[in-house]
Amino acid sequence: MPDAHLSADQTPHAGSAAGVPLRMFGRFELRALLNKSTRGMLWLVRDPRLGQELMLCLPRQAPNSAQAMEHWQRTAQAVARIQHPNIAPVVEIGQVEQWPFVAYERSLGETLDERLARQAAPLPLEAADWIAQYLEGLAFAHEAGHAHRDVQCASLIINAANQVRVLGLEVAQEIVPSSSDFSTVTRRALREAAEEDLLGVGLVLHRILGGRPVLDQPDLQLAMQQMQPLGRELVRLGWETPHPIPDPLRAIGNRATASQPRQRYHIARSFLRALEGWRLSAAQDDGGPIPILMDKLQRIGHLPMAGTGLARLLQSSGLETQHGSLLSELVLKDMALSLELLRRVNNSLKQQGAPVDGTVLNMQRAIAMLGLNGVEAAARALKPWPGPLNEIAAALLGSLMKRVQRAGQIAQALRPAGYDAEVVYLIALMQNLGRLLVQYHFPDDAQQIRQLMQAPEPTAEQPNPRGLSEQAAAYAVLGCDLDALGVAVARYWSLGDELLHMIRRQPPDAAVRGADNDADLLRLTCSLANELVDALGLPENKRQAGIELATRRYARNLGLGLREVYQALQAPAGEAGASAEPGQPTSSAQPSALRGKAMAAKPDAADEAGGR
Repeated sequence: MPDAHLSADQTPHAGSAAGVPLRMFGRFELRALLNKSTRGMLWLVRDPRLGQELMLCLPRQAPNSAQAMEHWQRTAQAVARIQHPNIAPVVEIGQVEQWPFVAYERSLGETLDERLARQAAPLPLEAADWIAQYLEGLAFAHEAGHAHRDVQCASLIINAANQVRVLGLEVAQEIVPSSSDFSTVTRRALREAAEEDLLGVGLVLHRILGGRPVLDQPDLQLAMQQMQPLGRELVRLGWETPHPIPDPLRAIGNRATASQPRQRYHIARSFLRALEGWRLSAAQDDGGPIPILMDKLQRIGHLPMAGTGLARLLQSSGLETQHGSLLSELVLKDMALSLELLRRVNNSLKQQGAPVDGTVLNMQRAIAMLGLNGVEAAARALKPWPGPLNEIAAALLGSLMKRVQRAGQIAQALRPAGYDAEVVYLIALMQNLGRLLVQYHFPDDAQQIRQLMQAPEPTAEQPNPRGLSEQAAAYAVLGCDLDALGVAVARYWSLGDELLHMIRRQPPDAAVRGADNDADLLRLTCSLANELVDALGLPENKRQAGIELATRRYARNLGLGLREVYQALQAPAGEAGASAEPGQPTSSAQPSALRGKAMAAKPDAADEAGGR
């Protein structure tokens, strides 16, 4: 082979004679070395027999025995039988002396290295599209029991229509002692090889977005060896890039190359799903995981109905005798029913032509407008606890619901004078709508998000590691943040623009600005309540500091101090919005002591509709 940088024992024999310009590998005329790594090579060649250009993939180390060669050929033949739009079809599998090769048509396209060398850096959306296509092919190969084992920029082939294919699957097979059972070794190493493939894909994404080789290494295998935990280098997307990188895509890229292996993607489909979620969300407002969530809402509802006692009461004839305030107390004890009534009443208002800001966010009004028959119909439409969840996922959802209910109670205790306790409770609940929906409809993704938020084990290089923020973890798993999911569903339910603003929690890393109106005041109050609940979930030695930090963030804008915050935290449960354990009977409740003042607001179309 004409590779001046390789020693004779590393390269196949070149069949050219001295003074002859053409260099040969068997019958192939060698045109150019497209890529070289520690594990493989990619050559551009001309095949005189076929009269066309091909790309030859070869390992850097030839199989070390007849049994190893047989295993290499058998594995390559199995890969060649895999058919997928994003996997390059094989033209030929052959051998020249001791060197095996796999041939592909040059007409499939150019390597990523060639594309990046001849054109300006692609936009992040285009880069994500290339990597998503590559992951489609790689995931299919992994599921068929094969790995790439040498992911490089040159193993990504792009044609003029921007279709991407995976090149060189299983060419760089592991060299093992000739006495080994190759099938056993391959099966055992497949999972590790697949995870290494995904790290390689992450580095390719960094190469595209960053505009330069990762760690200044064209060979991604060498870059991997320098990365933690094997080496000392940390690979994260910088800020001086050819194009600004959106935060969700940055989080996805950084997770793919995280210093802790447990934080990386372990399955190609997980990496692909995160990228697709962001791609579709960036391309259209309701893309990504949102259409999947909307489909699930249609089929199984938003949340399961938790209170069996309330269900029995709704089916009995005792509902007519309940006072409106007592009935709203009962409904607020069930999160799913509360949300269903809000959805139904506001959708009804929209159909009647009410303005978009005429949102009903008071349970007594909602019940009065829908009537008892409407409440019973809403309850019948909900699935009983725990819906399709298994026992563990149901327990996690129940725990999250209790945290959300506690945040609502704290928000009620902190609310400024003159605001309806039910309204404040429901805003605090809606600020957690995305979290609740992910836990119910995507429990595996919710678990991934929690794991990424946990700090990894300390190391000598990182004695005080930190987990990802909730937003970054959600980006890395879903491709969008949890608030975006909640807002999309609230918009789908025809809730008004003012409420869509209020249900976005204050970002934990952003300065808290003054409240210019009622909506801002309620949004900040409920955001503080949710941050206080998050602080209560910290380890005991960090809990007080978390409470004080949250209080300092909001103290000036809400006129609150630690005394008021601790009083709110000590307020007894059982007020408006308090809920029984999911799945347990609910008992009758007395009217809340906090319910008495109405939210200061001018009459709107919702009031007129309620009086019809």
